Parts: sequence; structure tokens; C-alpha cells
Amino acid sequence: MIVCIPKVLSAEQVTTIRQHLSATDAPWVDGRVSAGFQGAGVKSNQQIDEASSAAHECQQIVAAALERNPLFISAALPNRLYPPMFNRYSEGMGFGLHVDGGVRLHPHTGEKFRTDLSATLFLAEPSSYDGGELQMEDSYGMHSAKLAAGDMVLYPATSLHQVTSVTRGTRLACFMWVQSLVKSDANRTTLFDLDNAIQKLNQTNADAAARRSLTGIYHNLLRQWSDV
Repeated sequence: MIVCIPKVLSAEQVTTIRQHLSATDAPWVDGRVSAGFQGAGVKSNQQIDEASSAAHECQQIVAAALERNPLFISAALPNRLYPPMFNRYSEGMGFGLHVDGGVRLHPHTGEKFRTDLSATLFLAEPSSYDGGELQMEDSYGMHSAKLAAGDMVLYPATSLHQVTSVTRGTRLACFMWVQSLVKSDANRTTLFDLDNAIQKLNQTNADAAARRSLTGIYHNLLRQWSDV
């Protein structure tokens, strides 16, 4: 399931993050420091040092915004969020086809972290750069995303995906992984569709008993499928 989530960040929040990332002392490093064996050979970008104060300031803004976003909660059913990371692609940079590693070590705790979902939160307006599309493959083919600053795309971490080469300007983005309460993408999709249907019925004041029944079914499925 691929879900686009608009306006995760406000314009003011995007501006604040950009200011942190454009500071003269912002520690940009080679993006391959976080790549596995497969990704290192096809990755060409830069990212902010995870341990830096700039990273921590920006992480807090993004994490707080996601905690308040109902569409993200419904689609991801987050259990744990890997601390958001920040990257940039200048002209000639890109990231070839790859699949994200299935397990990472949490940078703060050292605990193993299962990557069920990947997410890209765009921080540069699409008109400010050419190329740099995020392309994700599923059973229906290849899908492209190049969203407005502040918008995010959420997709299964099992997806084969790439960032096409930037040919003008600079692509600035936040990327992260989510360990979901529900490991199966198919089960998460079912719960997401069911939740959307319940919300629409609530908005139209449909039969209250039917809504209670559907809500009960949702939570019983979540209880059955959750990995906690």
C-alpha cells in the first residue's frame, strides 16, 4: 500500500527545518554511511550526521507532527519510529534501485528495529529541482512521487525503489522507517480501508449500531494481527 499524506508539516515548520539544515555548521556527510552492501553501490547523496544537534532539532519537529497526523496513524499503525534522517541530492546525484534493509540498529538504543514501512517527507518544492522522483514498484508497476514541501509518501519497506538523478537544483528530504503494530502489509491495508469506511460512516451519521459493530471488528482484527 502506497499512501500520500499531505501537509504533514506546515510551511513554517518546513522553513525552520530548512534553516537548521542550511546552517553553515550543519554536518553533511556522505550518504553511503547509512547504506547496506546493496545500497552503497548505487547511492549518491549527502545526509545530515544522525548524532548532530541539527538532526535532533529537526527530528523533534517531524516526530511531533507525525504523532498528531491521523492519516499517518491510520495507515502506518506505528509501534516505533526510527529517528527521522535528512538527505539532499545535488545535480548528478541519485539512488539506484534497491530494497531497504529489513532490520536496522536504533541509533540511540542499539536495539534491533524491524523496518515495515519506509517514508519520504519532501522539504523542497518540486519546481525548485528537476529529476529526483521517488519511484516505488509494487504488483501494479512503478509509481512516482515528487510532492510539495511538507507532504509525505508512505510505502512498504519491502518495495523495490529508487530516486532518479537530479538534473537541476537540490532535492531536500526527510526519510525514515516505521515498525508497525501490524507486520503484514496486506493486513495493514485491510485495517486502513476499514478505518476509512468507518470514518466516512461517522461523518454521515449512519446507523449507530452498524458503526459500533464495524468498530468492534476493526479492533478485534487489530488485536489478532498486532505484533505486540
